[in-house]
Amino acid sequence: MALPSKGLMHRPMVTGRRGMVASAHPLASLAGLRILMQGGNAVDAAVATAAALNVTEAYMSGIGGVGYMIIYSARKQEMKVLDYIGLTPKAAELKLFDTPAKQSAGALTPLVPGSCGGWLEALSRYGRLKPIDVFAPAIEYAEQGYPFTVKNHEFYHSNLSRLTPFPASVAAYLPGGRAPLPGEILVQKDLAATFRKVAEKGPDAFYRGEIADAIVRCCERNGGLITKADMEGFQTAWLDPISATYRGHEIFCPAPPCEGIQYLQTLNLLEGHDIAALGHNSVESLHLFIEAGKLAQVDRAEYAAIANPPTKALLSKKYAAERNKLIGERAMVTGGERYTPLSKKLPGEVMPGELAALLKECTTHFDVVDEEGNAVGVTQSLGGGFGSGMVVDGTGIALNNFINWFDAEPESPNAIGPSKKIEMCMSPAQIWKDGRLFSLIGTPGSYGIMFTTPQMMMNMIDHGMNVQAAIEAPRVKATSPGRLVDIEARIPEEVRKGLQARGHELNVIPEWSALVGGGQGIMVDPATGALGGGADPRRDGYAMGW
Repeated sequence: MALPSKGLMHRPMVTGRRGMVASAHPLASLAGLRILMQGGNAVDAAVATAAALNVTEAYMSGIGGVGYMIIYSARKQEMKVLDYIGLTPKAAELKLFDTPAKQSAGALTPLVPGSCGGWLEALSRYGRLKPIDVFAPAIEYAEQGYPFTVKNHEFYHSNLSRLTPFPASVAAYLPGGRAPLPGEILVQKDLAATFRKVAEKGPDAFYRGEIADAIVRCCERNGGLITKADMEGFQTAWLDPISATYRGHEIFCPAPPCEGIQYLQTLNLLEGHDIAALGHNSVESLHLFIEAGKLAQVDRAEYAAIANPPTKALLSKKYAAERNKLIGERAMVTGGERYTPLSKKLPGEVMPGELAALLKECTTHFDVVDEEGNAVGVTQSLGGGFGSGMVVDGTGIALNNFINWFDAEPESPNAIGPSKKIEMCMSPAQIWKDGRLFSLIGTPGSYGIMFTTPQMMMNMIDHGMNVQAAIEAPRVKATSPGRLVDIEARIPEEVRKGLQARGHELNVIPEWSALVGGGQGIMVDPATGALGGGADPRRDGYAMGW
Protein backbone atom coordinates (compact mmCIF):
# COMPACT_ATOMS: atom_id res chain seq x y z
CA MET A 1 0.00 0.00 0.00
CA ALA A 2 1.01 3.63 -0.46
CA LEU A 3 -0.46 7.09 -0.20
CA PRO A 4 -2.55 7.68 -3.36
CA SER A 5 -1.07 9.63 -6.24
CA LYS A 6 -4.25 10.24 -8.27
CA GLY A 7 -5.76 13.64 -8.85
CA LEU A 8 -4.64 16.99 -10.20
CA MET A 9 -3.01 19.24 -7.61
CA HIS A 10 -2.29 22.95 -7.45
CA ARG A 11 0.24 22.21 -4.71
CA PRO A 12 1.84 18.96 -3.46
CA MET A 13 0.53 16.82 -0.65
CA VAL A 14 2.72 17.26 2.44
CA THR A 15 4.13 14.07 3.96
CA GLY A 16 5.49 13.22 7.39
CA ARG A 17 6.25 10.28 9.64
CA ARG A 18 5.99 11.59 13.21
CA GLY A 19 3.18 14.12 13.04
CA MET A 20 1.02 16.25 10.80
CA VAL A 21 -1.01 19.45 11.25
CA ALA A 22 -3.33 20.81 8.56
CA SER A 23 -4.98 24.14 9.27
CA ALA A 24 -6.24 27.27 7.53
CA HIS A 25 -3.15 29.40 8.21
CA PRO A 26 0.55 28.48 7.96
CA LEU A 27 1.49 30.09 11.28
CA ALA A 28 -1.27 28.15 13.04
CA SER A 29 -0.07 24.88 11.50
CA LEU A 30 3.45 25.82 12.60
CA ALA A 31 2.20 26.44 16.15
CA GLY A 32 0.77 22.92 16.29
CA LEU A 33 3.89 21.42 14.76
CA ARG A 34 6.08 23.24 17.30
CA ILE A 35 4.10 21.63 20.12
CA LEU A 36 4.45 18.17 18.56
CA MET A 37 8.21 18.67 18.22
CA GLN A 38 8.39 19.76 21.87
CA GLY A 39 6.89 16.46 23.01
CA GLY A 40 3.22 17.35 23.05
CA ASN A 41 0.60 15.00 21.68
CA ALA A 42 -2.11 15.63 19.07
CA VAL A 43 -4.50 17.19 21.59
CA ASP A 44 -1.84 19.60 22.83
CA ALA A 45 -1.07 20.50 19.23
CA ALA A 46 -4.74 20.93 18.36
CA VAL A 47 -5.30 23.42 21.17
CA ALA A 48 -2.12 25.28 20.21
CA THR A 49 -3.41 25.46 16.63
CA ALA A 50 -6.84 26.62 17.81
CA ALA A 51 -5.38 29.45 19.87
CA ALA A 52 -3.02 30.48 17.06
CA LEU A 53 -5.94 30.63 14.62
CA ASN A 54 -7.64 33.03 17.04
CA VAL A 55 -4.70 35.37 16.34
CA THR A 56 -4.09 34.76 12.64
CA GLU A 57 -7.70 34.17 11.51
CA ALA A 58 -9.52 36.32 14.06
CA TYR A 59 -12.56 36.68 11.81
CA MET A 60 -13.09 32.89 11.65
CA SER A 61 -12.83 31.49 15.17
CA GLY A 62 -11.52 32.20 18.63
CA ILE A 63 -11.88 31.95 22.37
CA GLY A 64 -15.24 33.78 22.18
CA GLY A 65 -16.62 31.16 19.77
CA VAL A 66 -17.76 27.55 19.84
CA GLY A 67 -16.79 24.23 18.29
CA TYR A 68 -16.47 20.47 18.18
CA MET A 69 -13.46 18.20 18.50
CA ILE A 70 -13.57 14.56 17.44
CA ILE A 71 -10.69 12.87 19.25
CA TYR A 72 -9.19 9.39 19.01
CA SER A 73 -6.97 8.46 21.94
CA ALA A 74 -4.49 5.72 20.99
CA ARG A 75 -3.64 5.04 24.64
CA LYS A 76 -7.27 4.66 25.71
CA GLN A 77 -8.35 3.25 22.34
CA GLU A 78 -11.47 5.39 22.42
CA MET A 79 -13.07 7.96 20.16
CA LYS A 80 -14.96 10.83 21.75
CA VAL A 81 -16.58 14.04 20.62
CA LEU A 82 -15.96 17.12 22.74
CA ASP A 83 -18.92 19.47 22.39
CA TYR A 84 -18.07 23.04 23.38
CA ILE A 85 -21.11 24.69 21.85
CA GLY A 86 -22.57 27.18 24.32
CA LEU A 87 -26.29 27.63 24.87
CA THR A 88 -28.36 30.67 24.04
CA PRO A 89 -28.65 33.11 26.95
CA LYS A 90 -31.55 32.53 29.33
CA ALA A 91 -33.11 35.79 28.15
CA ALA A 92 -33.12 34.82 24.44
CA GLU A 93 -36.67 34.93 23.09
CA LEU A 94 -37.77 34.72 19.47
CA LYS A 95 -39.76 37.95 19.78
CA LEU A 96 -36.55 39.92 20.39
CA PHE A 97 -35.34 39.13 16.87
CA ASP A 98 -38.02 40.89 14.88
CA THR A 99 -35.66 41.98 12.08
CA PRO A 100 -32.93 40.05 10.21
CA ALA A 101 -30.37 42.66 11.30
CA LYS A 102 -30.94 41.91 14.98
CA GLN A 103 -30.23 38.23 14.34
CA SER A 104 -27.19 38.66 12.11
CA ALA A 105 -24.76 40.80 14.15
CA GLY A 106 -24.44 42.83 17.31
CA ALA A 107 -25.03 42.34 21.01
CA LEU A 108 -28.13 40.13 20.77
CA THR A 109 -26.44 37.43 18.72
CA PRO A 110 -23.80 35.62 20.85
CA LEU A 111 -24.21 32.18 22.34
CA VAL A 112 -22.34 31.69 25.61
CA PRO A 113 -18.73 31.32 24.37
CA GLY A 114 -17.50 27.76 24.62
CA SER A 115 -14.03 27.59 23.07
CA CYS A 116 -12.12 28.46 26.23
CA GLY A 117 -13.84 25.72 28.18
CA GLY A 118 -13.44 23.25 25.33
CA TRP A 119 -9.74 23.86 24.81
CA LEU A 120 -8.93 23.51 28.50
CA GLU A 121 -11.17 20.47 28.93
CA ALA A 122 -9.43 18.70 26.04
CA LEU A 123 -6.04 19.38 27.64
CA SER A 124 -7.29 18.20 31.03
CA ARG A 125 -8.48 14.84 29.70
CA TYR A 126 -5.91 14.01 27.03
CA GLY A 127 -3.12 16.61 27.00
CA ARG A 128 0.48 16.06 28.05
CA LEU A 129 1.93 19.57 28.34
CA LYS A 130 1.07 22.43 30.69
CA PRO A 131 -1.54 24.81 29.26
CA ILE A 132 0.85 27.77 29.40
CA ASP A 133 3.26 25.87 27.15
CA VAL A 134 0.47 24.94 24.75
CA PHE A 135 -0.68 28.56 24.48
CA ALA A 136 2.90 29.87 24.10
CA PRO A 137 2.96 30.10 20.27
CA ALA A 138 -0.36 31.97 20.16
CA ILE A 139 0.77 34.33 22.92
CA GLU A 140 3.95 34.99 20.95
CA TYR A 141 2.02 35.75 17.75
CA ALA A 142 -0.39 38.04 19.60
CA GLU A 143 2.25 39.94 21.60
CA GLN A 144 4.83 40.34 18.87
CA GLY A 145 2.36 40.60 16.00
CA TYR A 146 2.01 38.64 12.80
CA PRO A 147 2.15 39.80 9.15
CA PHE A 148 -1.08 39.99 7.17
CA THR A 149 -1.71 37.80 4.16
CA VAL A 150 -3.75 38.90 1.17
CA LYS A 151 -6.75 36.93 2.43
CA ASN A 152 -6.37 38.39 5.92
CA HIS A 153 -6.75 41.85 4.40
CA GLU A 154 -9.71 40.78 2.25
CA PHE A 155 -11.62 39.35 5.21
CA TYR A 156 -10.86 42.32 7.48
CA HIS A 157 -11.83 44.82 4.79
CA SER A 158 -15.06 43.02 3.92
CA ASN A 159 -16.15 43.05 7.58
CA LEU A 160 -15.55 46.73 8.36
CA SER A 161 -19.26 47.38 8.79
CA ARG A 162 -19.48 44.70 11.51
CA LEU A 163 -16.56 46.12 13.48
CA THR A 164 -16.90 49.88 13.26
CA PRO A 165 -19.99 50.21 15.55
CA PHE A 166 -17.84 49.00 18.47
CA PRO A 167 -14.84 51.10 19.61
CA ALA A 168 -13.16 48.08 21.24
CA SER A 169 -13.40 46.20 17.93
CA VAL A 170 -11.81 49.06 16.04
CA ALA A 171 -9.03 49.27 18.63
CA ALA A 172 -8.38 45.52 18.40
CA TYR A 173 -8.45 45.01 14.64
CA LEU A 174 -8.38 48.28 12.73
CA PRO A 175 -5.29 50.31 13.62
CA GLY A 176 -5.67 53.72 12.06
CA GLY A 177 -9.32 52.94 11.39
CA ARG A 178 -8.67 50.66 8.42
CA ALA A 179 -7.94 47.03 7.62
CA PRO A 180 -4.19 46.29 7.75
CA LEU A 181 -2.62 45.72 4.34
CA PRO A 182 -0.77 42.54 3.31
CA GLY A 183 2.62 42.55 5.02
CA GLU A 184 1.59 44.92 7.81
CA ILE A 185 1.92 43.64 11.38
CA LEU A 186 -1.06 43.34 13.73
CA VAL A 187 -0.35 43.17 17.49
CA GLN A 188 -3.04 41.87 19.88
CA LYS A 189 -1.68 42.35 23.40
CA ASP A 190 -5.08 42.20 25.11
CA LEU A 191 -5.72 38.78 23.57
CA ALA A 192 -2.26 37.60 24.67
CA ALA A 193 -3.06 38.64 28.24
CA THR A 194 -6.37 36.74 28.08
CA PHE A 195 -4.57 33.61 26.90
CA ARG A 196 -2.09 33.91 29.78
CA LYS A 197 -4.87 34.24 32.35
CA VAL A 198 -6.83 31.21 31.21
CA ALA A 199 -3.69 29.10 30.74
CA GLU A 200 -2.46 29.89 34.24
CA LYS A 201 -5.76 30.08 36.16
CA GLY A 202 -7.99 27.67 34.27
CA PRO A 203 -11.59 27.96 33.04
CA ASP A 204 -12.86 29.72 36.16
CA ALA A 205 -10.89 32.81 35.11
CA PHE A 206 -13.01 32.93 31.98
CA TYR A 207 -16.42 31.80 33.23
CA ARG A 208 -16.48 33.07 36.81
CA GLY A 209 -13.69 35.65 37.18
CA GLU A 210 -12.73 38.99 35.75
CA ILE A 211 -13.02 37.91 32.11
CA ALA A 212 -16.62 36.79 32.69
CA ASP A 213 -17.34 40.13 34.35
CA ALA A 214 -15.90 41.98 31.33
CA ILE A 215 -18.02 39.91 28.90
CA VAL A 216 -21.20 40.59 30.91
CA ARG A 217 -20.45 44.32 31.15
CA CYS A 218 -19.84 44.49 27.41
CA CYS A 219 -23.15 42.75 26.66
CA GLU A 220 -25.08 44.93 29.10
CA ARG A 221 -23.59 48.14 27.72
CA ASN A 222 -24.52 47.20 24.15
CA GLY A 223 -27.99 45.81 24.87
CA GLY A 224 -26.99 42.14 24.86
CA LEU A 225 -28.33 39.15 26.76
CA ILE A 226 -25.46 37.19 28.33
CA THR A 227 -25.46 37.33 32.14
CA LYS A 228 -23.08 36.09 34.82
CA ALA A 229 -25.45 33.17 35.41
CA ASP A 230 -25.19 32.24 31.73
CA MET A 231 -21.40 32.26 31.94
CA GLU A 232 -21.28 30.26 35.17
CA GLY A 233 -23.67 27.69 33.73
CA PHE A 234 -21.51 26.80 30.72
CA GLN A 235 -20.51 23.13 30.47
CA THR A 236 -18.63 21.10 27.93
CA ALA A 237 -19.87 17.61 27.08
CA TRP A 238 -18.04 14.40 26.16
CA LEU A 239 -20.19 12.44 23.71
CA ASP A 240 -20.02 9.32 21.59
CA PRO A 241 -19.87 9.90 17.85
CA ILE A 242 -22.33 8.49 15.35
CA SER A 243 -21.19 6.65 12.24
CA ALA A 244 -22.18 5.17 8.91
CA THR A 245 -20.35 2.83 6.55
CA TYR A 246 -19.46 3.69 2.97
CA ARG A 247 -17.72 1.14 0.72
CA GLY A 248 -15.89 -0.57 3.57
CA HIS A 249 -15.03 2.64 5.41
CA GLU A 250 -16.63 3.76 8.68
CA ILE A 251 -17.20 7.49 8.94
CA PHE A 252 -17.60 9.11 12.36
CA CYS A 253 -18.93 12.55 13.24
CA PRO A 254 -20.73 14.27 16.14
CA ALA A 255 -24.33 13.23 16.81
CA PRO A 256 -27.35 15.51 16.33
CA PRO A 257 -27.96 18.35 16.85
CA CYS A 258 -24.75 18.36 14.81
CA GLU A 259 -25.72 18.33 11.15
CA GLY A 260 -23.08 15.78 10.13
CA ILE A 261 -25.89 13.24 9.94
CA GLN A 262 -26.76 14.89 6.62
CA TYR A 263 -23.50 13.93 4.92
CA LEU A 264 -23.64 10.43 6.42
CA GLN A 265 -27.11 10.01 4.94
CA THR A 266 -25.93 11.42 1.60
CA LEU A 267 -23.21 8.77 1.45
CA ASN A 268 -25.74 6.08 2.38
CA LEU A 269 -27.87 7.13 -0.57
CA LEU A 270 -24.91 7.14 -2.95
CA GLU A 271 -23.54 3.78 -1.86
CA GLY A 272 -26.14 2.13 -4.08
CA HIS A 273 -24.59 3.72 -7.18
CA ASP A 274 -21.22 2.97 -8.78
CA ILE A 275 -19.84 6.48 -8.43
CA ALA A 276 -16.32 5.48 -9.50
CA ALA A 277 -17.56 3.98 -12.76
CA LEU A 278 -19.64 7.07 -13.52
CA GLY A 279 -16.50 9.20 -13.42
CA HIS A 280 -15.37 12.12 -11.32
CA ASN A 281 -17.65 15.16 -11.66
CA SER A 282 -19.50 13.67 -14.61
CA VAL A 283 -23.06 14.78 -15.35
CA GLU A 284 -24.51 11.58 -13.90
CA SER A 285 -22.37 11.46 -10.76
CA LEU A 286 -22.96 15.14 -9.97
CA HIS A 287 -26.71 14.81 -10.58
CA LEU A 288 -26.90 11.85 -8.20
CA PHE A 289 -24.82 13.65 -5.61
CA ILE A 290 -26.90 16.85 -5.76
CA GLU A 291 -30.19 14.97 -5.51
CA ALA A 292 -28.97 12.76 -2.66
CA GLY A 293 -27.77 15.86 -0.84
CA LYS A 294 -31.18 17.50 -1.23
CA LEU A 295 -32.97 14.49 0.26
CA ALA A 296 -30.57 14.29 3.17
CA GLN A 297 -30.92 18.04 3.71
CA VAL A 298 -34.69 17.67 4.10
CA ASP A 299 -34.32 15.04 6.81
CA ARG A 300 -31.59 16.96 8.61
CA ALA A 301 -33.70 20.12 8.78
CA GLU A 302 -36.69 18.12 10.00
CA TYR A 303 -35.07 15.91 12.62
CA ALA A 304 -31.56 16.97 13.69
CA ALA A 305 -32.68 19.55 16.26
CA ILE A 306 -35.53 17.61 17.87
CA ALA A 307 -35.21 15.79 21.18
CA ASN A 308 -34.22 12.15 20.62
CA PRO A 309 -33.93 12.28 16.81
CA PRO A 310 -34.36 8.96 14.95
CA THR A 311 -30.65 8.73 14.14
CA LYS A 312 -30.50 4.96 13.75
CA ALA A 313 -33.49 4.92 11.39
CA LEU A 314 -32.21 7.84 9.31
CA LEU A 315 -28.85 6.10 8.83
CA SER A 316 -30.24 2.64 8.07
CA LYS A 317 -29.44 1.13 4.68
CA LYS A 318 -33.10 0.17 4.32
CA TYR A 319 -34.19 3.79 4.67
CA ALA A 320 -31.53 4.85 2.17
CA ALA A 321 -32.85 2.33 -0.35
CA GLU A 322 -36.38 3.73 -0.01
CA ARG A 323 -35.24 7.35 -0.31
CA ASN A 324 -33.15 6.45 -3.36
CA LYS A 325 -36.36 5.71 -5.26
CA LEU A 326 -37.13 9.45 -5.18
CA ILE A 327 -34.06 10.29 -7.28
CA GLY A 328 -35.05 10.60 -10.92
CA GLU A 329 -33.61 12.00 -14.11
CA ARG A 330 -34.76 15.55 -13.35
CA ALA A 331 -33.65 17.94 -10.62
CA MET A 332 -35.96 18.11 -7.63
CA VAL A 333 -37.04 21.34 -5.98
CA THR A 334 -35.58 22.00 -2.54
CA GLY A 335 -36.65 24.33 0.24
CA GLY A 336 -32.98 25.07 0.91
CA GLU A 337 -30.82 24.87 3.97
CA ARG A 338 -33.38 26.17 6.47
CA TYR A 339 -36.37 24.41 8.01
CA THR A 340 -39.60 24.24 6.01
CA PRO A 341 -42.71 22.97 7.87
CA LEU A 342 -43.46 19.36 6.98
CA SER A 343 -47.07 20.21 6.13
CA LYS A 344 -45.90 22.29 3.17
CA LYS A 345 -43.88 19.51 1.57
CA LEU A 346 -45.00 17.44 -1.39
CA PRO A 347 -44.28 13.68 -1.52
CA GLY A 348 -40.78 13.32 -2.88
CA GLU A 349 -40.31 17.07 -3.20
CA VAL A 350 -39.66 20.02 -0.98
CA MET A 351 -41.63 23.17 -1.70
CA PRO A 352 -39.45 26.22 -2.18
CA GLY A 353 -39.42 28.36 0.94
CA GLU A 354 -38.51 31.99 1.39
CA LEU A 355 -34.96 32.81 0.38
CA ALA A 356 -32.93 33.18 3.55
CA ALA A 357 -30.61 36.15 3.82
CA LEU A 358 -27.09 35.33 2.65
CA LEU A 359 -25.09 34.18 5.65
CA LYS A 360 -21.58 35.54 5.74
CA GLU A 361 -20.09 32.47 7.34
CA CYS A 362 -16.63 32.45 8.87
CA THR A 363 -15.49 29.12 10.28
CA THR A 364 -12.27 27.12 10.36
CA HIS A 365 -11.35 23.44 10.33
CA PHE A 366 -8.06 21.75 11.21
CA ASP A 367 -6.66 18.28 11.88
CA VAL A 368 -3.74 16.84 13.84
CA VAL A 369 -2.22 13.34 14.01
CA ASP A 370 0.82 12.42 16.11
CA GLU A 371 3.27 9.51 15.93
CA GLU A 372 1.42 7.57 18.66
CA GLY A 373 -1.74 7.48 16.55
CA ASN A 374 -3.72 10.10 18.45
CA ALA A 375 -5.97 11.95 16.01
CA VAL A 376 -7.95 15.18 16.44
CA GLY A 377 -10.34 16.82 14.01
CA VAL A 378 -11.67 20.26 14.96
CA THR A 379 -14.22 22.59 13.46
CA GLN A 380 -14.78 25.83 15.35
CA SER A 381 -16.23 29.22 14.56
CA LEU A 382 -17.39 32.67 15.52
CA GLY A 383 -20.30 32.32 13.09
CA GLY A 384 -20.10 35.33 10.79
CA GLY A 385 -17.06 37.49 10.12
CA PHE A 386 -15.70 38.43 13.57
CA GLY A 387 -18.90 36.87 14.96
CA SER A 388 -21.14 39.53 16.43
CA GLY A 389 -18.53 42.15 15.49
CA MET A 390 -18.28 42.97 19.18
CA VAL A 391 -14.91 42.74 20.96
CA VAL A 392 -14.94 42.72 24.76
CA ASP A 393 -13.04 45.75 26.07
CA GLY A 394 -9.56 45.01 27.38
CA THR A 395 -9.64 41.29 26.51
CA GLY A 396 -9.24 40.95 22.73
CA ILE A 397 -12.19 38.51 22.75
CA ALA A 398 -14.54 38.67 19.76
CA LEU A 399 -17.94 37.25 20.69
CA ASN A 400 -19.72 34.92 18.27
CA ASN A 401 -23.05 35.50 16.50
CA PHE A 402 -24.41 31.96 16.35
CA ILE A 403 -27.98 33.01 17.11
CA ASN A 404 -27.90 33.79 13.38
CA TRP A 405 -27.91 30.01 12.77
CA PHE A 406 -31.17 29.51 14.65
CA ASP A 407 -34.44 29.74 12.72
CA ALA A 408 -36.93 32.58 13.00
CA GLU A 409 -39.66 30.10 11.96
CA PRO A 410 -41.57 29.36 15.23
CA GLU A 411 -42.46 25.81 14.11
CA SER A 412 -38.82 24.88 13.53
CA PRO A 413 -37.17 22.61 16.09
CA ASN A 414 -34.21 24.98 15.69
CA ALA A 415 -36.20 28.13 16.53
CA ILE A 416 -34.61 30.71 18.84
CA GLY A 417 -35.38 30.10 22.50
CA PRO A 418 -33.88 30.47 26.01
CA SER A 419 -30.96 28.29 27.17
CA LYS A 420 -31.20 26.29 23.96
CA LYS A 421 -28.76 24.08 22.08
CA ILE A 422 -28.33 25.01 18.44
CA GLU A 423 -28.55 22.70 15.43
CA MET A 424 -24.90 23.01 14.46
CA CYS A 425 -23.50 22.94 10.93
CA MET A 426 -19.89 22.37 12.06
CA SER A 427 -19.14 18.67 11.74
CA PRO A 428 -15.55 17.34 11.73
CA ALA A 429 -15.09 13.73 10.63
CA GLN A 430 -12.81 10.75 11.06
CA ILE A 431 -12.75 7.93 8.48
CA TRP A 432 -11.57 4.46 9.51
CA LYS A 433 -10.98 1.30 7.48
CA ASP A 434 -10.19 -2.18 8.77
CA GLY A 435 -9.78 -0.87 12.30
CA ARG A 436 -7.26 1.82 11.32
CA LEU A 437 -7.45 5.54 10.77
CA PHE A 438 -7.82 6.28 7.07
CA SER A 439 -8.38 10.04 7.13
CA LEU A 440 -9.38 13.12 9.08
CA ILE A 441 -11.32 15.61 6.97
CA GLY A 442 -13.48 18.68 7.41
CA THR A 443 -14.32 22.14 6.18
CA PRO A 444 -15.95 25.45 7.00
CA GLY A 445 -18.86 26.57 4.88
CA SER A 446 -22.06 26.91 6.94
CA TYR A 447 -24.77 24.57 5.63
CA GLY A 448 -22.54 23.91 2.64
CA ILE A 449 -20.32 21.85 4.95
CA MET A 450 -22.75 18.99 4.39
CA PHE A 451 -22.11 19.13 0.63
CA THR A 452 -18.38 19.83 0.64
CA THR A 453 -17.41 17.18 3.21
CA PRO A 454 -18.84 14.15 1.36
CA GLN A 455 -17.33 15.34 -1.93
CA MET A 456 -13.86 15.34 -0.37
CA MET A 457 -14.54 11.89 1.11
CA MET A 458 -15.78 10.49 -2.21
CA ASN A 459 -12.74 11.91 -3.98
CA MET A 460 -10.56 9.78 -1.70
CA ILE A 461 -12.73 6.67 -1.43
CA ASP A 462 -14.36 6.44 -4.88
CA HIS A 463 -11.77 8.13 -7.04
CA GLY A 464 -8.53 7.17 -5.27
CA MET A 465 -7.27 10.73 -4.79
CA ASN A 466 -4.78 11.73 -2.15
CA VAL A 467 -6.01 14.18 0.44
CA GLN A 468 -4.57 17.28 -1.24
CA ALA A 469 -6.12 16.43 -4.60
CA ALA A 470 -9.40 15.54 -2.89
CA ILE A 471 -9.53 18.96 -1.24
CA GLU A 472 -8.56 20.90 -4.36
CA ALA A 473 -11.00 19.23 -6.77
CA PRO A 474 -13.84 21.50 -7.98
CA ARG A 475 -17.06 21.31 -5.98
CA VAL A 476 -20.78 22.00 -6.01
CA LYS A 477 -23.42 22.69 -3.38
CA ALA A 478 -27.21 22.91 -3.42
CA THR A 479 -28.22 24.81 -0.29
CA SER A 480 -30.43 27.48 -1.89
CA PRO A 481 -34.19 27.09 -2.45
CA GLY A 482 -35.48 25.85 -5.78
CA ARG A 483 -33.19 23.99 -8.18
CA LEU A 484 -30.19 26.29 -7.77
CA VAL A 485 -26.71 24.77 -7.62
CA ASP A 486 -23.49 26.67 -6.90
CA ILE A 487 -20.81 25.19 -9.14
CA GLU A 488 -17.14 26.10 -9.50
CA ALA A 489 -16.13 27.25 -12.97
CA ARG A 490 -13.42 24.58 -13.22
CA ILE A 491 -16.15 22.00 -13.84
CA PRO A 492 -16.23 21.78 -17.67
CA GLU A 493 -18.86 23.64 -19.62
CA GLU A 494 -20.18 20.44 -21.24
CA VAL A 495 -20.86 19.01 -17.78
CA ARG A 496 -22.62 22.22 -16.75
CA LYS A 497 -24.79 22.05 -19.87
CA GLY A 498 -25.65 18.44 -19.07
CA LEU A 499 -26.79 19.39 -15.58
CA GLN A 500 -28.87 22.25 -16.96
CA ALA A 501 -30.53 19.80 -19.35
CA ARG A 502 -31.68 17.87 -16.27
CA GLY A 503 -33.28 20.94 -14.75
CA HIS A 504 -30.52 22.21 -12.48
CA GLU A 505 -30.22 25.99 -12.39
CA LEU A 506 -26.53 26.80 -12.09
CA ASN A 507 -24.83 29.66 -10.34
CA VAL A 508 -21.30 29.51 -11.74
CA ILE A 509 -18.88 30.74 -9.10
CA PRO A 510 -15.13 31.45 -9.45
CA GLU A 511 -12.75 28.59 -10.23
CA TRP A 512 -11.46 28.59 -6.62
CA SER A 513 -14.30 29.80 -4.41
CA ALA A 514 -14.51 29.92 -0.62
CA LEU A 515 -18.30 29.67 -1.09
CA VAL A 516 -17.79 25.90 -1.25
CA GLY A 517 -15.60 25.73 1.83
CA GLY A 518 -11.96 25.61 2.76
CA GLY A 519 -11.13 22.01 3.66
CA GLN A 520 -8.19 20.56 5.52
CA GLY A 521 -7.35 16.89 5.98
CA ILE A 522 -4.85 14.17 6.81
CA MET A 523 -4.67 10.62 5.48
CA VAL A 524 -2.63 7.65 6.69
CA ASP A 525 -0.79 4.98 4.72
CA PRO A 526 -2.12 1.72 6.19
CA ALA A 527 1.13 -0.16 5.60
CA THR A 528 3.75 2.30 6.81
CA GLY A 529 1.79 4.77 8.94
CA ALA A 530 3.16 7.63 6.82
CA LEU A 531 1.03 10.76 6.98
CA GLY A 532 -0.21 12.88 4.10
CA GLY A 533 -1.54 16.37 4.76
CA GLY A 534 -3.80 18.47 2.59
CA ALA A 535 -4.91 22.09 2.87
CA ASP A 536 -7.19 24.26 0.79
CA PRO A 537 -5.79 26.98 -1.49
CA ARG A 538 -9.27 28.54 -1.49
CA ARG A 539 -8.16 30.08 1.82
CA ASP A 540 -4.75 30.35 3.52
CA GLY A 541 -4.57 26.63 4.30
CA TYR A 542 -1.24 24.87 4.85
CA ALA A 543 -0.30 21.40 6.07
CA MET A 544 2.98 20.79 7.89
CA GLY A 545 4.53 17.48 8.89
CA TRP A 546 7.76 16.09 10.30
